[in-house]
Amino acid sequence: MVFSNLVFIFAFLPVVLFVYFLANKASKNIILLIASLIFYAWGEPTYVFLMIFSMVMNYSFGLLIDRLSDKPRQKKYALAFAIIGNLAILGFFKYAGFIVTNLNRLLGLTLEIEPIALPIGISFFTFQAMSYVIDVYRKDAAVQKSFVSLSLYIALFPQLVAGPIVRYNTVADQIKKRFVNLDKFTDGVKRFIIGLAKKVLLANSFGEIADAIFSTPATELSVASAWLGILAYTLQIYFDFSGYSDMAIGLGKMFGFDFLENFNYPYIAKSVTEFWRRWHISLGAWFRDYVYIPLGGNRQGSAKTIRNLLIVWTITGFWHGASWTFIAWGFYYGLFIVMERLGFSKLLSKLWTPLQHVYLLLVVMIGWVFFRADQFSYSFQFLQAMAGIGGNAGLDTTAIIYWNDFWYVFLLGMIFSTPVAIWVKSRLGEQWQPVLSVVTPVVYLMLMVSSMLLLVNSTYNPFIYFRF
Repeated sequence: MVFSNLVFIFAFLPVVLFVYFLANKASKNIILLIASLIFYAWGEPTYVFLMIFSMVMNYSFGLLIDRLSDKPRQKKYALAFAIIGNLAILGFFKYAGFIVTNLNRLLGLTLEIEPIALPIGISFFTFQAMSYVIDVYRKDAAVQKSFVSLSLYIALFPQLVAGPIVRYNTVADQIKKRFVNLDKFTDGVKRFIIGLAKKVLLANSFGEIADAIFSTPATELSVASAWLGILAYTLQIYFDFSGYSDMAIGLGKMFGFDFLENFNYPYIAKSVTEFWRRWHISLGAWFRDYVYIPLGGNRQGSAKTIRNLLIVWTITGFWHGASWTFIAWGFYYGLFIVMERLGFSKLLSKLWTPLQHVYLLLVVMIGWVFFRADQFSYSFQFLQAMAGIGGNAGLDTTAIIYWNDFWYVFLLGMIFSTPVAIWVKSRLGEQWQPVLSVVTPVVYLMLMVSSMLLLVNSTYNPFIYFRF
């Protein structure tokens, strides 16, 4: 089940909210846990047992690590087994086919493996579970002795399938005790509507264009079509993922949870380093705290810092998908971040500010080509089309039609990928507050109604990050 689904909006969510607020305080976590398992089982009835196994495993390892607190060696072994267990689950379901295929190519083997359906959100809930046992090991978090509470942390449906990746110590107190008042609930509804509008009104529109252009042989694309396609995908993936994060944060508020922000207008960044401080913030923080710093971070000299950065970013790419194009995408960003760390950022900072933005957007859009394409051959052909090499250097009918039909969607996408609304609101004085108090509810209502109309009349409603 996805948030941008009529069944979720008009059936699942109202029922869960009704039962949740009728229940007494002692039952609320149990109700949320049951609802979360039903939410996951809706589309993954078999894999809900995999999630339950993950809950049991990590709950047990957390207790064991805490019990061995005065036995450092055994405690370290317990942590190692916990990490291996989580990575084994993730590796089998997400990477087994990739590993077998590459072993066959490398060693000339003929190993066979049946295609394995990827459990939705496995990368997200596995990383959350690992962060819990690691934090218990480090004594950054107290062990959770309630199985229901830990299970709710792992399975909580607002952030279950696509994040943000919630650290246990940021919500441990909220799992135990939280409150919801009318203002907080209203803020949650508003945030959910904003996320839904991003997803349905913008991301889905861009997705149709990107899918059509990327399904065309790259050698047949004109320069205009190639650039229009990657611009559409650049906006689609932002509004798709940030919209889902907005909906997750909004849903969390409705139930009394405060999740950390996951996006902060990444396309206004002026460097790759800044971009990754603004994009998928929870994932970047996870890799920083659990991979980069344990490797030594930047504390062991320039050579090892470069090594650590390249390792982390290569793993980041691999986290996104079992494909060499994802690995290359991660390594590609690692190279730019290393280059900026070695001094390019100082040179970059001296450039005219618009040129810094152009640099960042070019790097990101080229990176999205590898992220979107399934094969290196298509990626390089698409980049050639963008550069006007070996293809049609002029306008073509496809580009003209898409631009004529969707120019206003592109304009809205480019505007709202920046904090322009926040800027405008901050510039309005007190005299505008009465007007805003009337206009704002109307705007939210229009966004909700428009989103509903599109959901009713369209069958196109993909979600990019489900495959991660």
